[in-house]
Amino acid sequence: MDETADEALMARIADGDRVAFGTLVSRHLDRAVRTAQRLLGDRGEAEDVAQDAFLRVWQHADRWRPEGGRFTTWLYRVVVNAAIDRLRKPRTAPIEDVAEPEDERPNAFRTLHQAEVARSVRGAVGELPERQRTALTLCHYEGLGNIEAAEVMGITVGALESLLIRAKRHLRERLQPLMADLVEDGHDA
Repeated sequence: MDETADEALMARIADGDRVAFGTLVSRHLDRAVRTAQRLLGDRGEAEDVAQDAFLRVWQHADRWRPEGGRFTTWLYRVVVNAAIDRLRKPRTAPIEDVAEPEDERPNAFRTLHQAEVARSVRGAVGELPERQRTALTLCHYEGLGNIEAAEVMGITVGALESLLIRAKRHLRERLQPLMADLVEDGHDA
């Protein structure tokens, strides 16, 4: 291959001659792709590297000097460096191979269900007699122990436990239809 022709083409490319660039690409593209493919092991990646290398040839043609070495030496240095850069870059999986992330937010049914259950529980607790509601609130919502809740209410621990038993029984009876509907629908209660 006539290296002088490559030098002459590079001089014309530096002046913006697209025809000269096309000739140079036609002359060296296959070897650039093969070189990159041997380094990368992937034809598609190799074609991308060769394309990047020729883009650099076009962009930096005015910087190339024949006294620095043959054009092909410079071109293959660009191809090898681009291939090595690509190898060092973290690889990403094709979008088709990436698993769809699970949406951790509750689905619409669960959100509506939770709102309905909360509304039903608030309604059922609101129907409790005041002392049962107070005992339930102190023990289950505020986290007080039976002894402390009994002291707050000014009653014995036995009386507090009796209030809690009656409150739980009322809530179970009141909320049972809601729970039965959920079991029939096949949803978690």
